[in-house]
Amino acid sequence: MTLNKPSVLLTGGAGYIGSHTFVALVEAGYQPVILDDFSNSHPAVLQRLEQLTEQPVICERGNVLDTPWVVEVLQRHRCVAAIHFAGFKAVGESVQKPLMYYQNNVGGLLSLLQAMETTECRSVVFSSSATVYGDPASVPIDEQFPCAPESPYAHTKLMCENILASLRTSDPAWRVGVLRYFNPVGAHPSGLIGEDPSGIPNNLMPYVTQVAVGKRAMVNVFGNDYPTPDGTGVRDYLHVTDLAAGHVAAVSALLAHGKSFTINLGTGEGTSVLEVIQAFERASGRSIPYEFAPRRAGDVAQYFADVSLAGSLLGWRAQCTMDDMCRDSWHWQQRNPEGYRTVTSSPPALQVPVPASSNVSARPAVGM
Repeated sequence: MTLNKPSVLLTGGAGYIGSHTFVALVEAGYQPVILDDFSNSHPAVLQRLEQLTEQPVICERGNVLDTPWVVEVLQRHRCVAAIHFAGFKAVGESVQKPLMYYQNNVGGLLSLLQAMETTECRSVVFSSSATVYGDPASVPIDEQFPCAPESPYAHTKLMCENILASLRTSDPAWRVGVLRYFNPVGAHPSGLIGEDPSGIPNNLMPYVTQVAVGKRAMVNVFGNDYPTPDGTGVRDYLHVTDLAAGHVAAVSALLAHGKSFTINLGTGEGTSVLEVIQAFERASGRSIPYEFAPRRAGDVAQYFADVSLAGSLLGWRAQCTMDDMCRDSWHWQQRNPEGYRTVTSSPPALQVPVPASSNVSARPAVGM
């Protein structure tokens, strides 16, 4: 612990959701400890986090599959809980490379849990996904809906949930919070941290932002004949800062009450692809060209959450609107046209890969 603040380990804490959760944890009075191998994130995020929180960033550089090292990290920082973000997350890639996904996603959780058991740190929040529901028979989707994952990525999330359920059954001392969230979008209002996808974005919002700044010609809208108001697919988009607040609420609930739970995080409302494009046009003041394309295999018409359980158990509710999400995404894209690789003149410190004032421990990555 640092200055009597409870330390919380963030595996994958330098990533999109992890970095926003870092800020939310600091604001809530915790000392987050990032564990990341930077295979899907950029070291420049550390300076941004230091600037946002006005305190040194603790980062342990290495792979969560290295169990003995994770034990050392947990012991060194006296962590009282962990939030597990680390994992591969591209649905399409998981279809092409299923073994890599099972090894990394399932193996990573097993390694973390073994390390936590060794150190008697038994409070963990698992960042799961609404993809475990597959194609739901109806909407909104509540936590009692049957799980029917349709991709290796979704299967790894459900396997991890089952592992955690077995662990709770074997040892009631474990406190487990499973968060099934829907479509995270947006960025920190400061524009200092946000989503920085490699290559062609897999998700709608970063693709729209890249069209708005001229990096891509137009948005392909896959399907305009769904049984929805405008014929395009409807999804539950959630501002990443609201999602981060949900993870902090989950940690606090586990530490305060010790009761395990599985909860949806979303807005409880669906927004169509065309509605997202229109909202982004309002936020950016720019026209977003698009064209319709055939439906993609596996896509469903509507997908949004019943979030009442999150309200009753965690006292959590999404605060941001779609206009907020688009405004902050646009601010991030304008300020960082090349993501974390953007060269900026203000502040100069953002150009340095790893700040001298940060507590960064380097260790070779192992595993995938």
